[in-house]
Amino acid sequence: LESYMGGDEYRRAGYLTRYATESNAEYQSRLLATPLANHCSSVIGVYTSFLFRESPTRDLATLEASPVLSDFLRDCDYEGRTLDHFMKDLSTWVSVFGHAWMIVSKPNVGAVTQADEQMIGNRPYLSMLTPLVVTDWQWRRGPTGKYELDYLKYIEEVNGDIQTIKEWTPEMVKTSIVDESRNEYVESPTVETNELGTIPAVLCYNRRSSVRGIGVSDIKDIADQQRFIYNATSEVDQSIRLNTHPSLVKTENTQAGIGAGSVIQLDESMDPSLKPYLLEFTGASVDSIYRAIEDAVATIDKMANTGAIRSTESRTMSGIAMEVEFQMLNSRLSDKAHSIELAEEQMWQLWSLYMNYDWQGTIEYPVSFNVRDAHRDLEFYLTAATANVPSETYRKTLHKQIAEITVENPEIVPEIRNEIDGAATGTFEMDVFEPHVMISPEGERLYVRTEQEHLELAEQGWTHE
Repeated sequence: LESYMGGDEYRRAGYLTRYATESNAEYQSRLLATPLANHCSSVIGVYTSFLFRESPTRDLATLEASPVLSDFLRDCDYEGRTLDHFMKDLSTWVSVFGHAWMIVSKPNVGAVTQADEQMIGNRPYLSMLTPLVVTDWQWRRGPTGKYELDYLKYIEEVNGDIQTIKEWTPEMVKTSIVDESRNEYVESPTVETNELGTIPAVLCYNRRSSVRGIGVSDIKDIADQQRFIYNATSEVDQSIRLNTHPSLVKTENTQAGIGAGSVIQLDESMDPSLKPYLLEFTGASVDSIYRAIEDAVATIDKMANTGAIRSTESRTMSGIAMEVEFQMLNSRLSDKAHSIELAEEQMWQLWSLYMNYDWQGTIEYPVSFNVRDAHRDLEFYLTAATANVPSETYRKTLHKQIAEITVENPEIVPEIRNEIDGAATGTFEMDVFEPHVMISPEGERLYVRTEQEHLELAEQGWTHE
C-alpha cells in the first residue's frame, strides 16, 4: 500500500537505509531531499487505463424492470460513484493487494412492499473492503463440493478510537461498537437475523494464490525494485553533495570561513601536523548509480510486461520483441478482465436476491486489448503496399489494415471496408489505373490515360512500349 500511495506515506515508512552513524535529524533531512519515482502507481495506472478504456456490456435481463436500477447504476455506493467508477476503483485495489472484498447491503427498514421501499429510497448498495479491514473469514465446503463463505468479520467504520465491527454468518448479522483505546464495548452488540440466508460478500481476486481468500498483488516484486531505486536516488544526491562540497577536517579551535576565498585561522601554538585538510569523496560515480537505476527500471518493465508502452524502451526494442511484449500484456489484461467480470456477475446475483428477482443476465468485459504500435504497423503496411504483388485481394487487405490504423472513429471503419470491397464489383470507383504509353501496329505512339481507353486500343492490336 505504501509503495502504491507514495508521497508522505512512503516517506514516513522510512524505506531509506539508515547510515551507521546517522542522526535522526540527518536521516529526516535525507528523506525530505530524496524524490520517489513511483513505478508501482504507474504500472497499475497502465493496467487500469486499458481495462476500462471501453465500458463493459451489461445485459441485465429481468432486472431492467426494477424501478431502482437506474438509481443504483448512477450511485451504487451512496457516495456518488457510478457502477463503472466503483468497479474501476475495485480493480485498482485488487491490483495493489491481490484481492479485495465487495459487500452488497440492504438495510431492513421494515417496509412491507417494494413500493414502500422505493418511496423511502431503500435499495441495495455496495461497499468496498480492502484486506486491511477484513480481520477474519472462514470457508465451508458444501455437500456438492462447492466452497461457501461461512463467516466474515470486518471493520465497517472508524471514528478515532471508536470502531464499528460487523460479523456475518448465513444465519445472523452482529454489529459491535468498540472503544479500541479501552478495549471494551461502547454498547451491547446488536444481533439481527440474516434474512438473505447467505453472506452477501464477493471476493475479487487479482490472481489466486495457494491459500483460499488470499490473492497475489501485481506489485509485490515491483515494490522491492522501487525501494532499490529510491535508495539509489538518495546515493546520487549524496554523491553530488560530497563531490561539490568536500568535508573539511579541522581541530575544534580552528576558525574556518565558508565559500570561495574563505580564510582559515590557526592557533600559533598548534602542532603543524594538525593542519586542516579536505576529505575527498572516493565512492561510486554518479554515472554508475544511474546505470543501476536504468537496469532496475528495465527489470520492472519486464516483470509488468509494459516495456513496449512505458518510458522510452520501445525505441530500442525490435519489432518481434515488441509484438511478444504486447501479447504478454494482452494475456495479463485478459485474465484481470475475467476476474472483474466474475466479481460483478456474483454481485448482480446477490443484488437480484435482495430484490426477489431471478438473475438471468450476462456481464461482458473487454477481454481483447488492441495493444500495438500504430506507427510501426503503419510503416510496415505502407512498405508492403509498394511490393508488386499481382493480387487484388492482397491490395485490398492492406488498404483495410491501413484504414483501421489511421481512422480514429471506429464507427466508419466498416463503411470504409465495404467501399474497398465494393471496388472489385464496380459498385465503387477507385482510380487505380496507371497512365502509360501504347504503340500501334504502324508504330504510332499514344499516351493512354484511362483503363477503358487501354482496353479499346488493346483490341485493335496496340501493344505496350
